[in-house]
Amino acid sequence: MFARRLPLKARTHKAVFRTTLPEGVSAASAFAWHAAPGAFERLMPPWERMRVFSREMGGEAVPGAGPSAIGEGARLEFGVRQGPVWMRWVARHGPCVAGSEFNDVQERGPFASWKHRHKFMTSREGRACLEDDIEFALPLGAVGEAGFSLARATLRRMFWWRHLRTAQDLARHAAFADRPRLRVAISGVSGQIGSALASFLTTGGHTVVPMVRAGTPQPEGIAWDWERKFIDERALEGVDAVVHLAGAPVAGQRWSESYKKLIRDSRVEGTRLVASALARMKQPPATMILASGIGYYGHRGNESCDESMTLGTGFLAEVSRDWEEAARPAEEAGVRVVKARIGMVLSPSGGALAKLILPTRLGLSARLGSGTQYVSWIGLDDCIGALHHALHSPALAGPVNVSAPEPVMQHEFAQGLATALGRWSVLAVPEGLAGLAFGEIAREVLLRGSRVEPTRLTGAGFSFLTPTLAQALAWEMGVGGAWRDFGEVSR
Repeated sequence: MFARRLPLKARTHKAVFRTTLPEGVSAASAFAWHAAPGAFERLMPPWERMRVFSREMGGEAVPGAGPSAIGEGARLEFGVRQGPVWMRWVARHGPCVAGSEFNDVQERGPFASWKHRHKFMTSREGRACLEDDIEFALPLGAVGEAGFSLARATLRRMFWWRHLRTAQDLARHAAFADRPRLRVAISGVSGQIGSALASFLTTGGHTVVPMVRAGTPQPEGIAWDWERKFIDERALEGVDAVVHLAGAPVAGQRWSESYKKLIRDSRVEGTRLVASALARMKQPPATMILASGIGYYGHRGNESCDESMTLGTGFLAEVSRDWEEAARPAEEAGVRVVKARIGMVLSPSGGALAKLILPTRLGLSARLGSGTQYVSWIGLDDCIGALHHALHSPALAGPVNVSAPEPVMQHEFAQGLATALGRWSVLAVPEGLAGLAFGEIAREVLLRGSRVEPTRLTGAGFSFLTPTLAQALAWEMGVGGAWRDFGEVSR
């Protein structure tokens, strides 16, 4: 009798998520943001391990803009990592109404069925609104229904984040809507910062030209190779700005003398190559943003470090000095050079935070040495926003600290991450043990630090989305439960 009551077919559920967008943002501009290249990447939550496998363009979504990734007939195949396995999802786009609506359905994926309608409207009060209407069915019929609560929580968390990300990006682009759209060359475009910046800029209507290693198939890229001292200067013609991010990872491996040389040369020689090429151009780009580092300040204890602080001591300080000096040819040619001294960038998609999440979940978060050394950090979204702000701020030149306004001591950072993940931080690693385990990286990075203040950035009018560590961790990892009552998901 009980078995006869179990649904043999998948039950259809409905979810509706609606958000009022910031003032100054129109429904048409919100639609255009979604139609632009890079929008799907901007909507990927950083805590989800996702990858695009293939993309087929569809019909025109914005009049005059050509084939679109959201136009009718477009097809997207992507994967979500579940342990060692990539769970594939194939979405096909259906009818699209320019400026107001587009649709997609799941052709293959984790749901028994999925129909998604994206709507862009204007309220009676004149504010633009974004609404996602979804009809979905869980797999495995009655068995799958046992997972409804988890599915509801997952959808609420994801769409809460997606709607906020959309609103924040649109607000940042709207702040400079009166400025010309830029053609921006980016080195290190496949890295954590570079890929996020490229997606952010393209959704704002800018054109990104990737700087790629010579020999890499990339028809519209700028070929370069710092080791061979080669750069295609002709491909740089017509570029409005260069964002130079390339360099070997500081924490990529244990430091040997050869790896330290790679860290230095990839930054110094690469920057010198780019800056010298710009200096030789008849019409060089107006702006060059150079990704330097807060290692410039060395270990300063409790002393606050703004951009007027003198050079510190140590390997990274010396590298940073030579790195920034290598941009001099561009400066002397009249290019506005912004030396972005970037703090530890927080994102679960890569970098230091990604490496710390699993140990913290296992209860292995620890105080390193005294724990009183400062960690000057910045959330990935604010890092991207700061670089975008610098592109549009002609008065900014020279050193600019790209770090959050509230640096913390290392033991506070460890406890903050543990708290965000619902764990305790009780372990302590003596300096000697840290040095034995990590070598020179421990002495230069883990056990030393500087209390960096973003004085020039905030003075130029930049506003942080996540100025505190707790806010940054909650946003970047989707923790804290702010999403729990977002939208309506019905049985």
